[in-house]
Amino acid sequence: MRYDNGGELLVAHLKSLGIDTVFGIVSVHNLPLVEAVDRHLRFVPVRHEATAVNAADGYGRARGSIGCALTSTGTGAGNAAGSLIEALSSGTAVLHVTGQVESRYLGSGRGFIHETKDQLGMLDAVSAYADTVTSARDAGRVLREASAAALATPGGPASVEWPIDLQYAAQEDAGEAAQVREAPSPDAAELAAAQGLLGTARRPLIWAGGGACHARPEVAALLEATGAGLLSSNSGRGSVPEDHPLVIGNFATTPAVRALLADADVLVTIGTHFRSNETADYNLKLPDAHIQIDADAAALGRVHPARHALHGEAAAVLPALTRAAVRADADWSARVTAVRDEVRAALHDDIGPQAALCDALATALPRGAVVARDVTIPSSSWGNRLLPIHDPRANVFPRGGGIGQGLGMGIGAALARPDEPTVVIAGDGGLAVHFGELLTVAQERPRLTVIVFNDGGYGVLRNMQDKYGERRSGVDLFTPDFGSLAAACALPYARVAAPEEAAPVLEAALASDGPTLVEVDLAALGPMKNPFTPPVKIPTA
Repeated sequence: MRYDNGGELLVAHLKSLGIDTVFGIVSVHNLPLVEAVDRHLRFVPVRHEATAVNAADGYGRARGSIGCALTSTGTGAGNAAGSLIEALSSGTAVLHVTGQVESRYLGSGRGFIHETKDQLGMLDAVSAYADTVTSARDAGRVLREASAAALATPGGPASVEWPIDLQYAAQEDAGEAAQVREAPSPDAAELAAAQGLLGTARRPLIWAGGGACHARPEVAALLEATGAGLLSSNSGRGSVPEDHPLVIGNFATTPAVRALLADADVLVTIGTHFRSNETADYNLKLPDAHIQIDADAAALGRVHPARHALHGEAAAVLPALTRAAVRADADWSARVTAVRDEVRAALHDDIGPQAALCDALATALPRGAVVARDVTIPSSSWGNRLLPIHDPRANVFPRGGGIGQGLGMGIGAALARPDEPTVVIAGDGGLAVHFGELLTVAQERPRLTVIVFNDGGYGVLRNMQDKYGERRSGVDLFTPDFGSLAAACALPYARVAAPEEAAPVLEAALASDGPTLVEVDLAALGPMKNPFTPPVKIPTA
């Protein structure tokens, strides 16, 4: 197939992936790509390259597929690196296409505009796949290989650098298919032994990680067959809808769930990394009878010993376990449901007046609508646990823990699902990282409600310093007048300063067909019962 230039080839490839919206910043080193995308698809000109990748990431998560970001060369590609680290950490599919200097100057180090030392090496370090287009006959193959790598299991971002002269050149694409990795298969003896162990269980638990989100029917079938309790990491939320009576959720470190883990006779874990903040810095005690399923061989037994390590994709492995499963004791399933209710009630009480915001969102949001959560106290304390998630595609948050990425993810998710409301939960500190993207929101007018919880700085670290230190350092920040900021950006604005204001304000914002900035004045709203601090070790405490 012949294309007039690289932009036309890129558009054809993106259409084959079902991508209709692309995020990026125009540059002299990606102009043919941006112009073609803008002609045939929707190009969203964000204000920072990091947001281009975050928005593409959120777009892909909200659709359960892949997103695309276009950035410039050198500094532009470097600006995207932090967001590529997030996509790599979460294993989410992003096709990142960046420019490069003219091919005849590539690697010469002569200071060509936007040139940087070993850009490909930098991209390789923060991507699941990275390659360079080396000819006008090569671009189609590279794009297909990159997309296949991004969409594979465990997946992640794929970066393609494309010299500007080769973008302008006519493209000859042979159309050869990308090689597909063969899916791993668990050892037959290990699988049989795991079946035997599960067949004896009377007090089973299941732990769903991000890998479980690709096997939703299979996880639900195992849950129904066993009557087990379902724990989840933050990434595994929604693999089974969280209003199911056996779904405990992201509460593994609470005392009641620790007691369940101590009494369980089998634990089946599915595609989870056992991240430090979800295992009390790896101090969480798991049952010795542990069946671990993961498509990443390196993950098996890496954090917790596994009696039976099953290397495979969850959708392929789980049916064999379900066939061997027996029903848990009735009093065990009843205890699971009681613990589920207990931990939710305790957290609801603990967050004090913020419970009104959680309740209002749960009531007003359509089932399965995206809630993009930045790293902030409301997200970490209740947004990542208590606010119900019924679909993994609604569960958008920075799994790598980087502050300021939630707004870009929310923009991408809102444009991926234009017919339903999307919410961003952010703090004033995190929102300030990318204030410029409020201009993107104003320009594109997505159906997006941005809720900024204003406590005048970095509340999590402030709480840590107040609890463990003698002074505050770097946590108290100047905060703008958010009403004036919204007006300057031509955005509707509302304020919540009391619990009774939460429901009417959020209902009105979510009913709108465009964006709204909602400020939650935490000083006026009132404090939580216990100041939130993250589950990290402080040696001097």
